[in-house]
Amino acid sequence: MAAQVYEPGQGPTVAAQSPRRPHRRTRRRVLQAMRRFLAASRRDRRLLALVALLATASAPAAARAQGPATLQGQLARAVRGAPAASGVFVRDLDSGRVLFDRRSAVPRIPASVEKLYTTSTLWLRLGPLARLETRVAGLGYTDPAGTVWHGNLYLEGGGDPSLSTTGLAVLARDIAGAGYVRVTGRVVGDESWFDTARGGPRTGYAYDSDVGGVLGALTVNRGWSRRGGPAAEAARRFTAALKAQGVRVGRRASVGPTPAGARELARLPSPTVAQLTRATLLPSDNFYAETLLKAVGARVTGLGTTAAGAAVARRTLGSLGVHPAIVDGSGLSRADLTSPRQVVELLGALHAMPIGPAFESTMAIVGRTGTVQTRMRGTAAQGACRAKTGTLRDASALAGVCRTAAGRTVAFAILMNFTSVRRARIIQDRIVATLARYSG
Repeated sequence: MAAQVYEPGQGPTVAAQSPRRPHRRTRRRVLQAMRRFLAASRRDRRLLALVALLATASAPAAARAQGPATLQGQLARAVRGAPAASGVFVRDLDSGRVLFDRRSAVPRIPASVEKLYTTSTLWLRLGPLARLETRVAGLGYTDPAGTVWHGNLYLEGGGDPSLSTTGLAVLARDIAGAGYVRVTGRVVGDESWFDTARGGPRTGYAYDSDVGGVLGALTVNRGWSRRGGPAAEAARRFTAALKAQGVRVGRRASVGPTPAGARELARLPSPTVAQLTRATLLPSDNFYAETLLKAVGARVTGLGTTAAGAAVARRTLGSLGVHPAIVDGSGLSRADLTSPRQVVELLGALHAMPIGPAFESTMAIVGRTGTVQTRMRGTAAQGACRAKTGTLRDASALAGVCRTAAGRTVAFAILMNFTSVRRARIIQDRIVATLARYSG
């Protein structure tokens, strides 16, 4: 039978062709080719994944950033479980945009967040570099040899809450350095720059153990005394400091005002207002806060009373559009009332001033210093936020500023009343950690 001849492309179908087993070497080559193909496919998939990752990383930040709407949702979840008597307010200080608002206009007890009002008043009225002064004045005369002071020495208090026996030793060295070896009279402690109320309004201005000291214009080592009150104790300690410097004092110390005509012999400036603010805010020092409120009252109005200082604070903050109810300097009184919005308005107003960054630096650093030293460690808030705490028996507050993940500055205030302090702090920490992560 003659062989069938086909034109190209006209051969029989595959089904009609007789199957033939490929040669063993051919099968091996086919398998090797398939393995190379699969390996190349895996490399291609990894390359495509890398390209996609690089494209995402190089995309505009705005395309990847967390928007305000996302943040609001996160903060709404963070604030769940907060007591009914709570308010939260958050503002982006760079843009002015409100990022979160939960009953922010309702006045609440601020506890020690009140200290932000006290200290900012001193910055605005006296300036961060101002100092309070303790003076030594004398009424009398010096003998011809210049070694004996005939008369009394008056130790005048200027409301410095940091005055210590170390400071009195400095004043005594100044007197001895002027050549005096004897004082014929006595040392008189003068605390007349303030009233003699030893506490705040919540105790009817009687001594309050929660203040952490005994209030007065002349207080050494926080005003604690064996007898006679802070000024008497200061006069006794200054007499001892003079004797330690070789200056004999003829009579026992007493208390009274400095008479007209007395001349200044020595003076001791306090730390600056900025330094006193840091010493007040970091540990939340009630004694410093109450003393400084009286001091600003004395400086501005001539009345060294809590009421006068509170009035100065209300007027000063009112000029910024902030109108809290202020009755003391520390926040111990439950009659102090303000809203989260007002606190943030103050922080925002200060932030816009040249003094803003310096004032913010006096607040405690979250996770590192002060009353927030142990809070929010290991979160985005650690080292990125500064805050002032507030705590009473059933009130807890937290306010301050954060530098967010996107490099923006946000101010926040969280005021919670009629609550468990422990529960409140958990919620506050969630809120602030969320703010610090904000990348919008």
